[in-house]
Amino acid sequence: MSTAAAPVRSGAVLADLLPAARYRYAVDAALVLGGAALTGIAAQIAVPVPGSPVPVTGQTFAALLIGTALGARRGFLSLALYALVGMAGVPWFAEATSGWSMPSLGYVFGMLLAATVVGALARRGADRSVLRTAGTMALGSAIIYAIGVPYLALSTGMSMSAAVAAGLTPFLIGDALKAALAMGVLPATWKLLGHRG
Repeated sequence: MSTAAAPVRSGAVLADLLPAARYRYAVDAALVLGGAALTGIAAQIAVPVPGSPVPVTGQTFAALLIGTALGARRGFLSLALYALVGMAGVPWFAEATSGWSMPSLGYVFGMLLAATVVGALARRGADRSVLRTAGTMALGSAIIYAIGVPYLALSTGMSMSAAVAAGLTPFLIGDALKAALAMGVLPATWKLLGHRG
């Protein structure tokens, strides 16, 4: 009797490997809720950055990991739920904040789009090798900054160069470390499960 894992259908993401065909809607709902909760928990891992209203947090890593593992649709729904509930008053944005008026809210919107994009790329196998995962994480981070930095400038009255200095430059090393972690975790998970893209 063979113990080799069955091949995964083309376009699968890690969440699709869960044996839940009979309860797919319930599993999808649990994954979406879990993704939002994980992002909220990761946002509490926050280190203030001197001179910046934006702390270093774990939420960007969580958002990209959730998008990649759940796929575009569930990733979008997870981050949309996270954003809406936080704007409604649940204090699970970075440093236990909530609401509409934070200068860092643009990063949350960026995470929503980034989770969707990396999820779509994961369906094309972008999380199954180290190099493809690196490119996917870099693109996801760029999307977050492309929305977050201009929003920071507008909401605080900073110049664009000041917003880049306060809301992008201090985070590049941390983003490289998060990408390196993803480059190890995601392809290794596929390999561990015996599935390759």
